[in-house]
Amino acid sequence: MLLELRAENYAVIDRAVATFGAGLNLLTGETGAGKSILIDALALLLGGKASADVVRHGEEKAVVGCVFEMTPGAAAILEENGIDCEGDEVLLRREIMASGKGRVFVNNQPATVGVLRQLAPELALVHSQGETLNSFDQAQQRILLDRFGGIATDAVGEAFGVWKATTDKLEELQSAEQDRLRMADLWRFQSKEIEQAGLSAEDEDAQLEAEKRVLGNAEKLHTAAMSAHELLYESENSAESALGAALKHVEELARYDARFVEPAQQLAAAKAAVEDVDAEVRDFADNIHAAPGRLEEIEDRLAALDRLKRKYGQTLAEVMAFGAEAARRLAEVENRDALLVELKAKEGKDAAAYEAAAARLTAGRSEAAKKLEKLAEAQINDLAMSTRFEVRVTAEKGQQNWTAHGWDVVECLIATNAGEPLKPLHEIASGGEMSRVMLALKVTVEESAVGRKKKAVLPRTLVFDEIDIGIGGRAAEAVGRKLKTLSKGQQVLCITHLPQIAAFGDQHFLIEKTEKKGRTQTGVRRMEDAERKQEIARMLSGAKLTETSLKHAEHLLESSR
Repeated sequence: MLLELRAENYAVIDRAVATFGAGLNLLTGETGAGKSILIDALALLLGGKASADVVRHGEEKAVVGCVFEMTPGAAAILEENGIDCEGDEVLLRREIMASGKGRVFVNNQPATVGVLRQLAPELALVHSQGETLNSFDQAQQRILLDRFGGIATDAVGEAFGVWKATTDKLEELQSAEQDRLRMADLWRFQSKEIEQAGLSAEDEDAQLEAEKRVLGNAEKLHTAAMSAHELLYESENSAESALGAALKHVEELARYDARFVEPAQQLAAAKAAVEDVDAEVRDFADNIHAAPGRLEEIEDRLAALDRLKRKYGQTLAEVMAFGAEAARRLAEVENRDALLVELKAKEGKDAAAYEAAAARLTAGRSEAAKKLEKLAEAQINDLAMSTRFEVRVTAEKGQQNWTAHGWDVVECLIATNAGEPLKPLHEIASGGEMSRVMLALKVTVEESAVGRKKKAVLPRTLVFDEIDIGIGGRAAEAVGRKLKTLSKGQQVLCITHLPQIAAFGDQHFLIEKTEKKGRTQTGVRRMEDAERKQEIARMLSGAKLTETSLKHAEHLLESSR
């Protein structure tokens, strides 16, 4: 959801801040007040093309910024681009210099316009005169159809991944064969060298270093072990002797008093522990000098392991993995023909599995398309348009068209006049008509999601500009109701000239033009109920408010609730 939008020295805006809320946010104002300027600013923050012309006359730079709620998709994009997430919000800022240069910041960190364009679909879709057609390409049309029909692409995506991995392997095996043969000798040497090293464990070097520390201090450790043995067992007053004597006395006590049974057991356990420790230190002392050449062997082995790590990895685990990979590559070269036969057979099976999954997906989409076009056509015609609407699903079965979302091309076609053939939206619909078509489609999808008792994964914020061109009366009220329906599932921003639409807003913002110190300025402010009634009355009757227009405005506000 868009939380805040601000602009400074942008076009005719000196400084403006708008704080938006959930539901339907409507922007109104007199003609020429600059209502579309804010939408243009938002489009810039979503990766739109910038121009020095937007810098307010006499200023060095224009600054636009906004705050969106964080989404999982946005968080993933930020992580991929090395940008820190700051809490639950995404902060976008863009500076446009009068010279034509510009800077982009995401969460107050330098970024690129490309990052903004990656984030855009996760945050908002702008349906304006200039942006609508670009934001509703065939990929978006396919996504919309899948959302409407509740169509999952997991199965075809998994099948595609398996098939693609096999074909990539085949391509790798078949390409650059001469280079692979030249590399075979190197892989053979590497794998043999690592194999002959006889690596016993990934931590062999750590084990040897520990043993080396012991042997390097053999005399000191032998002395310590023998001293411990003397105190524990050999001396006249050894721990074992003392504990043994004490144990006899306590056992005598236990024969007559049960309270000493447990203490006697504890002493017996202590004596046994002393004997065990003594046995351990004696064994250590006996063996520490048992292999006089062991230290030299360890040092030689560690040197050999270090050489391997310098060549093949920082750890023995990496060295062993390198050797396994070299052996695998060598085996591929040596067994290329057999492997090719195996992979070609697998590729055939994987392709057949993908084709089956893609065909099922096409069938599901075709069925959903028939339902969508019927419902959407009715919704479109409710918005003062007399149209025929079709959703065409074309299966492009050539392997060059295979993707993780199937092989289908989904295209929406429309005929806005009787007797005219169906054509793609961008060839027929004007900007205002396109916005209404988009509204009808989005509402249809939303109602379908509600019918399935689950929310479709739609963008958090939808923006509609100039959606009411060429309509009025009941059609305008229908547009308002559809916007209201859509806003129940996600945030909607809409610029409107019609009071019938303005009355449905959850938040109503006034865009107004003023003159200050001889300069024109555009500002934005949220209106309360009393101001809303006056603004809607102005939209009904013009600058001169009448009792009739005020009553009509009040009626519109009441009927919209």
